[in-house]
Amino acid sequence: MGLSQDQIARYSRHLLLPEVGVEGQEKLCNAKVLCIGTGGLGSPLGLYLAAAGIGTLGLVDFDIVDQSNLQRQIMHGESTVGKLKVDSAKDRLADMNSDVEVITYNTRLSSENAMEIFKDYDIIVDGTDNFPTRYLANDAAVLLGKPYIYGCILRFEGQASVFHSKEGPCYRCLYPEPPPPGLVPSCAEGGVLGVLPGIIGLIQATEVVKLILGKGETLVGRLMIFDALATKFREMKLRKDKDCPVCGENPTITELIDYERFCGIPSAAEAEAENAALEIPAEEVKLKLDGSSKFTLVDVREPSEYDICRIDGSVLIPLGLIEEMKPKNLNGLSQNDEIILHCKAGVRSLKAVKALKKMGFENVKSMAGGIEAWSDNIDPSVPKY
Repeated sequence: MGLSQDQIARYSRHLLLPEVGVEGQEKLCNAKVLCIGTGGLGSPLGLYLAAAGIGTLGLVDFDIVDQSNLQRQIMHGESTVGKLKVDSAKDRLADMNSDVEVITYNTRLSSENAMEIFKDYDIIVDGTDNFPTRYLANDAAVLLGKPYIYGCILRFEGQASVFHSKEGPCYRCLYPEPPPPGLVPSCAEGGVLGVLPGIIGLIQATEVVKLILGKGETLVGRLMIFDALATKFREMKLRKDKDCPVCGENPTITELIDYERFCGIPSAAEAEAENAALEIPAEEVKLKLDGSSKFTLVDVREPSEYDICRIDGSVLIPLGLIEEMKPKNLNGLSQNDEIILHCKAGVRSLKAVKALKKMGFENVKSMAGGIEAWSDNIDPSVPKY
């Protein structure tokens, strides 16, 4: 079936390109692309793929729109705060191009559902920010023989590549093993320049279009790295690993595995049991501050976060200084002191507690939920960010 008059008018700038033309635009209109995530990367990705006329867009996300998303997640707006991201995105894409069929999956991608979700799509594009999902998406794409377009952002740097085991390496060829849990901060912990996901997401969208058209040189076998502060691109050549456990000559991974455990992330029950003895609720910290208890409240966030908001009476010692395990970094803290540490959400302070215990500190605990819990349960005037 050819293009309609409305489609010819809409896609006329594509049709003028010899590399696209009517045949190429029809390919785009018949393509099915799955976007994992509708956040920082998924927003520009989804918008430009819809504008390009991709026939079917699948959207996987289980989150809701939060005010903190709006600095970079341009798919969403103030009117959709509190709404399911997949619903917000579907409405926006329908307004962008009503010809595009948008299929939503309001669920967390898992080993149980990935193969079923992936099977009907031509290309898988990853806009997530965690290692278990990246390995899961890669492995599922390899097992199904589909290209997997990777993107990653943090602070001022982004990466992108196309992993297609039929033509080149997969994600595991680049990263055979995940980093230790907590080593690489998330955007929520480390921050991200708001325009950066726009750049990386559009590179991902460009790779999608090129793959569908069969034109140009894709990022298969290449890792593109962008430094926003320097405005510099650099490139690494990637090679297929013949010993790769999923795409190598003798694969040992022939079905999806437990990716949380593979990445060293304990189950919720295991994490709760492990952390129970190391945490103290924000309410108890408040009682200690109001009472006669002598203890030191240590804020392990970064100075820039401390400038945003703080708990009165806290002492700033960033996690990085504590992890260096040098006594001079500890601002006179003694191993005999009672110490309570806090961060934004309770993750970094737990790491700080474990680091101090290695140094011989015994009476140390982490305030569960961090300054977010303090704002929710103790003092709403403390802003959340």
